[in-house]
Amino acid sequence: MLPPAANAAGSVLIIGGGIAKDCSEAVIRGRYDNDTMRLCTTALEIETLSLGDRARTLVNRGVIQLRRQAYVEARADFDAAGRIEPKLGEVYVNRGAALVAEDRFAEGLSEIDRGLALGVEKPERAYYNRALAHENLGDVKAAYYDFQRAAELDPKWAAPKEELARFSFKSR
Repeated sequence: MLPPAANAAGSVLIIGGGIAKDCSEAVIRGRYDNDTMRLCTTALEIETLSLGDRARTLVNRGVIQLRRQAYVEARADFDAAGRIEPKLGEVYVNRGAALVAEDRFAEGLSEIDRGLALGVEKPERAYYNRALAHENLGDVKAAYYDFQRAAELDPKWAAPKEELARFSFKSR
């Protein structure tokens, strides 16, 4: 049985100060409630943000949408962030996570690869989501190696270890 793609994990960004920073910190703590959504939206609407901070706040709001399984809205935020800062790896790994969660595995894989090539702050999330895509596309070996890489990058994160426990090998 393949893992549910809805387990896709978002990659959050830490940014400057003010409301945008409060948004970032709430998302890092795993929050995705209405108050956190309002916080991020308020930061985008009323704060004077640098272009980089605006892009990162859009990514963080997109992660909230991703956690809420509002994938279309999440991708809209990631797309908006990408128009502002096209070399921000988190844009692509998070868009890829949303696509994986929507069972659009090949598209998700391509986006995640692009984000990893640009560099991200939390690559373990990208490897985990890429593993989900690989497995659902039938490339079990690549999935195993990506789950393993995610576990190596964040040894305290249980999710990749739980996925690795499902694998067994036979000698030839």
